[in-house]
Amino acid sequence: MRPLDGITVIALEQAVAAPFATRQFADLGARIIKIERPEVGDFARAYDENVRGMSAYFVWLNRGKQSLTLDLKHPGAADIMQRLLSQADVFIQNLAPGAAERLGLGWATLSQRYPRLIVCDISGYGDAGPYRDKKAYDLLIQSEAGLVSITGTPEHPSKVGASIADICTGMYAYSGVLSALLQRGRSGRGSRVEVAMLEALCEWMIQPLLYAHFTGKPIARTGADHASIVPYGRFTAGDGKDVMMGIQNEREWALFCSKVLERPELARDPRFVSNTRRLEHRSALLAIVREVFGALSAEELVVRLDAAGIANARMNELAEVWDHPQLRARGRWTEMGSPVGAIPVLRPPATHSDFSPVLGEVPAVGSHTEAILAELGYGDDERARLRAEKAL
Repeated sequence: MRPLDGITVIALEQAVAAPFATRQFADLGARIIKIERPEVGDFARAYDENVRGMSAYFVWLNRGKQSLTLDLKHPGAADIMQRLLSQADVFIQNLAPGAAERLGLGWATLSQRYPRLIVCDISGYGDAGPYRDKKAYDLLIQSEAGLVSITGTPEHPSKVGASIADICTGMYAYSGVLSALLQRGRSGRGSRVEVAMLEALCEWMIQPLLYAHFTGKPIARTGADHASIVPYGRFTAGDGKDVMMGIQNEREWALFCSKVLERPELARDPRFVSNTRRLEHRSALLAIVREVFGALSAEELVVRLDAAGIANARMNELAEVWDHPQLRARGRWTEMGSPVGAIPVLRPPATHSDFSPVLGEVPAVGSHTEAILAELGYGDDERARLRAEKAL
């Protein structure tokens, strides 16, 4: 038994945020019926062709789902949706602002028809306010939330390389729906979960926002270095290889001075006796650190840091992450099915003691349409008619 066995989710989803949320449900045993455009499907299928002709985005986000193609503007689509939703536990959508309401799939309508249904609406800016109708993509939300302003080098602001706005939105949708399912177990009633991308990412930005508000100055862009803790960031060893390391407290600072720099007197230097003082004298301190590190190879530096109990990491390239010895040692890599054969995939990061996650196949466009419609009571002739009318 898995936690979400028996739970059915109808997903009118596209791109990243909503598909990321529903993939978590699929991993926990829920049945995800993903509604896609006839023939072309979710437009994320065409983002790239890097996984044996399939989109890396789509492969990442859509394992374990059933694909039902449906033209929601076709006259017969409303009946299909009604039959689907009458048997569903959750309806999640991230269409353009107002689109779900125009299709009769807004919360006000659905809550009257299906009182136990949980409705999750994902949007860029929420269903009210002056930005309600603005389009929202990951990079745009990173910019609006201020993340781009604090990321990069002093000369060049930069976005985060992963789709972080989409991912955090998807995770809040996931946890929000799980909370709503627990609440329904007590009340017997469904509820609405609304998640706006801007609000999700701004929650992750609280520390920089607090810093800027109460100091009156923005957090500096410092590349791979920490903006408010020093020494903490990227350092180049004498062999040209980079090592990341960071000091978290004064006990570690003293150990760093004595065992890594081999200059214990620096721990008592008035310029460096606290993180606040070290920030004020960042340039002087980093010059000392780089001089010492420049005389060591990366391997020698890591040995010293480990011996002192100072946190450190290699700055791995993606190929090195793929072959990371820790992931291999813990058996994190497995495989999932797809239309082009088995695809390597990491196991979900939350490991449970009493069940294994479902790592279902990545669906082809509409690969479950016939079976789902037959299950809903549509006979062969009706399905053939709908196909002839290009509803499916």
